[in-house]
Amino acid sequence: MKKIAVLTSGGDAPGMNAAIRSVVRKAIFEGLEISGVFNGYQGLIDGKIEQFQLGSVGDIIQRGGTILRSARCPEFTTEEGRDKALKQIKLHGIDGVVVIGGDGSFRGAYELVKLGVPCACVPATIDNDINGTEFTIGFDTALNTVVEAIDKIRDTATSHERSFIIEVMGRDAGDLALWSGLGGGAESILLPEKAFDVTSVIDRIKQSTGRGKKHSIIVLAEGMMSAHELADILKKEAGVDTRVSILGHMQRGGSPSARDRVIASQYGARAVDSLIEGKRSVAIGMRNHKVVDYNLEEVFMKREKLDLSLLDLAQTLSI
Repeated sequence: MKKIAVLTSGGDAPGMNAAIRSVVRKAIFEGLEISGVFNGYQGLIDGKIEQFQLGSVGDIIQRGGTILRSARCPEFTTEEGRDKALKQIKLHGIDGVVVIGGDGSFRGAYELVKLGVPCACVPATIDNDINGTEFTIGFDTALNTVVEAIDKIRDTATSHERSFIIEVMGRDAGDLALWSGLGGGAESILLPEKAFDVTSVIDRIKQSTGRGKKHSIIVLAEGMMSAHELADILKKEAGVDTRVSILGHMQRGGSPSARDRVIASQYGARAVDSLIEGKRSVAIGMRNHKVVDYNLEEVFMKREKLDLSLLDLAQTLSI
């Protein structure tokens, strides 16, 4: 292993730059050449590859987004597109690739592995939905963004004595909704991993109103349904009038939290180590508070169940 490359792919997540910095500086420390691939797999196909030095990643640890930029790449899903990428890898003398991103990015890396290119994948997605790791880069920052938004919306909800539905991102994973709902003191949290029970939501609103509470916060994972759909259901079923707040892409942006910077630094360094050690198909993650690498194929197995004990706790504390 003499030369490696790093790319970011898929949706951006706070902490990606910290991970890029870690990969680049760890590689140089270990005596490797390191190149950055711009615009994800599309850049790999197009040969947008640039050799990096220590200064190439200076002053980026605190920046959101990704200096390597990201792009969707339908062409890489084709055999022809992957062949183009492989030609560029050989042309630039790249012996291994560090891929920073989510599930789709990992699947792209696995296609490179099948073509004989060693890959180490670093999980970076605010959804926290990568199998095999307890935390992904970006989740903590997004979580804090959502909790701050809940706090601000609660001020308005209290002032106007209204119920609010706050829709958060996460695709089909409820991690962000669950953690932010518990951290923000929401009365109801609705997740894809838990069957929808409108009666329970209505009962909790009425229970809060009955004891004199002037507002109610409902946190909704986007993979469950849209906030407007839920508002219509509550209006139709119980005459409950709600306001809707969809946080959207603001959850992806911003300077990464200290925790995201730390785990991004750990994950990036471990990815480089795994390639140096001769591992050809690995994902990096955290298990029991320790950074580990594991077989990339584990990511594509059935996702481990969400810890719904946190939901039980949230419901207990919001009585």
